[in-house]
Amino acid sequence: MGKIITIQHTESVHHTNGMVGSWTDWDLTEKGIKEAELIGENLFNEFSSEKKAVLYSSDLKRAKQTAELIGGYFGLVPVLREELRERNLGAAVGKSVLWMREHMEMQEVKVEDRMFSDAESREDVWRRLERFHDEVLKKEERTVFLVSHGDTLSILHHILLGLPMDAMNHLRLQGYSGGVSQIVMEEERQVRLRKFSDLSYKRK
Repeated sequence: MGKIITIQHTESVHHTNGMVGSWTDWDLTEKGIKEAELIGENLFNEFSSEKKAVLYSSDLKRAKQTAELIGGYFGLVPVLREELRERNLGAAVGKSVLWMREHMEMQEVKVEDRMFSDAESREDVWRRLERFHDEVLKKEERTVFLVSHGDTLSILHHILLGLPMDAMNHLRLQGYSGGVSQIVMEEERQVRLRKFSDLSYKRK
């Protein structure tokens, strides 16, 4: 049995300047730094007795910085994984959200749809996360902390809960910046969702 605690990175510069996040390497804002420290403190208060734990993170700055601040409370150094990156939006990377909306090539409806021809679909992200899940998360019996991005976590949560890929055509498990989710992997492949995008961790 293992616990998986996912954390959506805290406030980043792209949340405040109207730019697309995606694979652009934005820093956390001062508010985001304070939020990450509070999440780390609150998680440590809850999980300090865990003797075996590991911390994985996207290698993009905003997630890495969030993970480093949280990991500091546990003495954990984040293991950086490209698979946990946000979805690559192709031509929209480095552009504003307004530009993206005005130049979008396709309105995404199904999991295989791509907003831009050179962008990742949600199916593409599912495939890279599925490899990470089978390599790491499926085999872990200890507490796993995992820091990633909103769109990426919405897809990973489907995988962790054992939902089929096409469920994303009608169900979005979209969280919030700084949201903490807890999933317990029980024996005999039972899965328990204990918390979803809980924002109380980034508050005093």
